[in-house]
Amino acid sequence: MNGKLVGGALVLTAIIGGLGMYYAQVYAFYNPIEASAPAAEIRLVTIEGDTSEVLLTEGFNGIDADSSPLRYRGCFSTPLSLATLSETYKVYADATPLNAPNWFDCFNADAIGADLEMGNAVAFLSEHEIEPGIDRVVAVYPDGRAYAWHQLNENAEK
Repeated sequence: MNGKLVGGALVLTAIIGGLGMYYAQVYAFYNPIEASAPAAEIRLVTIEGDTSEVLLTEGFNGIDADSSPLRYRGCFSTPLSLATLSETYKVYADATPLNAPNWFDCFNADAIGADLEMGNAVAFLSEHEIEPGIDRVVAVYPDGRAYAWHQLNENAEK
């Protein structure tokens, strides 16, 4: 009888620990980004230099976390045409959107990544080295839908 009690306690502890870890990874550290917050200001780097300009955006919805700079995600739209953006701002060659939590349903990394590969969207450099080894990238669709995320850059490998 004593072994069953100890075994049951171990299983219960493992279940509670697993649920706690799941909650911490998926929900606990994310915070919504207010549309008026500095993190909601999307900038793009110009082709001519290393200067960046604020991008006109509408309907920003974003999340971020203090626990990792890679947890930033944003969904919004821009009234600027893809042609104008491509002629003015630096295209980001190796854009790889990172998955967002399932509850942040405006951001689908798999769909964005596939669209970037097929040429249905174009990725631009938003901010190089927003934190050491991390770039902010923005993918824009022809209809104005746009998505932002942070990803590791070449300096993260060193």
